[in-house]
Order: sequence, then C-alpha cells, then structure tokens
Amino acid sequence: MEVKLWNDKREREMYDSFADLFAIIKATEKLEKAYVRDIISSIEYETECQKLIAHFKTLSSTLKDIVPSIERFHETYKMDCPAALNRLVTSGVPATIEHRVAAAMSATSSASSVAECVQNFITAMDSLKLNMVAVDQVHPLLSDLSASLNKLTILPPDFEGKMKMREWIARLSKMGAADELTEQQARQLHFDLESSYNSFMAALPTAGT
Repeated sequence: MEVKLWNDKREREMYDSFADLFAIIKATEKLEKAYVRDIISSIEYETECQKLIAHFKTLSSTLKDIVPSIERFHETYKMDCPAALNRLVTSGVPATIEHRVAAAMSATSSASSVAECVQNFITAMDSLKLNMVAVDQVHPLLSDLSASLNKLTILPPDFEGKMKMREWIARLSKMGAADELTEQQARQLHFDLESSYNSFMAALPTAGT
C-alpha cells in the first residue's frame, strides 16, 4: 500500500524542499571529508563548496518559517554531519577561503607588531640621545618595548632583546622615579638597545620563513 506524505501541492513542495536540504547537508559532509583526506584538489573543493553553500543559503532562507533551526533539522533526521553543519551554518565559507583569511590576518598582525617594535626601539634610543634619563621617563619606554617584543610570536623566548629589556626594567624598578641614569648607565642602555635592535632586524627574515 502506497503511503502519501502530503495532502496537497504545498505539502509536497515542502517535503521536496526537505529532501533537497537533506541532500545538500549530506553532500557537504562528503565534500568536507574528501577535502580533509586529500581526495580532491583545493580548487575542485572550493568550487563545489561555494555551490553547496549558495544552494543552502537560498533554501534555508526559503524554509526559515518551517525550519527555523538547521541544527534541529539535522538532529530530527539523525544525520550525523558535524563537518557540514560547521561549514554551512557556522563558517559560511569554504575551508580554503577560511585558511586564506586566517593567514592574511596573521601576516597583518605580525606586520603591525614588527612596526610597533621598530617604533618603540627608535623612540627609546632617541629619548636617551635627548638626555631623557630619569627613571620615570625611561621605564615606560622600555616597558612598551618589552611588551611589543613579547607580542611578536616569531621571536624565541630567549631572544636577546627580550632578556636585556627585562634586566633593565628590573634594575629601574629598584630605583626611585626621580632618579637618573648615570652617563655610563645611559651609554650602556643605548648600546644594549642598539645591539638588540640589530639582532631584531637580523632575526626577522629567518623568523618569517
């Protein structure tokens, strides 16, 4: 005996749409697994993934009143497609594009951190040349420099500049705010800053590769 799932054309269209949504989620899950397992190329994956995401967005928008939650639809039909849910609902873009965006953000972040370090090095060295040698003048500059060096993850923890700045900050912390560096101390700090700056610039090409 044939069982009818629908009573009219509208119900039939609804179940057809359900079937399409089900198929898109299943296809996306298979595509994600194929990409992770390197069965298809990045170009093929991205092209097909963009098509599925576009179809999904159109269909889920059409069904939003009947299927307000894709997660619930997924759960109701016991689909077991976590990768598809992540790609279609959470991310909304192919993994290849996601990776490119992440890489670009990382590169931008590194570039701005490098620029910040360079600026802090130059400011500290210039301040010493202008005879700004009071502890409450020097300490903030070295603190800023140390913080910017620590933010740059491409530098190792034992990088010369990081260690020397920590030593100087510890030394200044034991002095009074109005105390001033002696001429010898100021020359030594300038030397350490210059040496650390040169090491920093030399480390960048190696660290960036």
